[in-house]
Amino acid sequence: MLSDAETRLAARDDLAITVLAKNRAVGRKVAVAESCTGGMVSAALTDIAGSSDVFSAGFVTYSGHAKQSQLDVSSEILETFGEVSLATAWAMAAGALENSDADVAVAITGIAGPGGGSEKKPVGQVVFARALRGQDPDDYFSQRVQFESTDRAAIRHHATLFALDLLQPEKDGLRPSEDIALPAP
Repeated sequence: MLSDAETRLAARDDLAITVLAKNRAVGRKVAVAESCTGGMVSAALTDIAGSSDVFSAGFVTYSGHAKQSQLDVSSEILETFGEVSLATAWAMAAGALENSDADVAVAITGIAGPGGGSEKKPVGQVVFARALRGQDPDDYFSQRVQFESTDRAAIRHHATLFALDLLQPEKDGLRPSEDIALPAP
């Protein structure tokens, strides 16, 4: 019987292998800009041997300053909308593309808890953005997800899986979407 941690690792690895294979098949590179996942998406991809032909860059930008200095997120965006916002995730994804040779980039920013939440931005709220090189920036995918959990490990795990899934080539047609709620058992 696998432990919860082993089950999570197996699910993460399976998805990372799929993401790498599908992007390799279409000849493109990926980049990730992470905040609340703290490098977990990058680790999932780079834990797989041979990932260097697909994985271009990973930016762990936990602080606002890091988002500004590494991803060129403007202070105006951070001051107006906050670090956990559609605008910030969008700017992080755009910055990951601009600062790498990737063809597709995914950004993640959120509140993993157990503290730090508010009425407007509760624990479990994670915002994702996905940018494709050459795509009209107005068409970048962005989505706010409310993971229905207060378990930090569960929120970060499910955010990692969600972000990995967004890197798949079949997600190229995604456009900005509505907020959703998902379980994070």
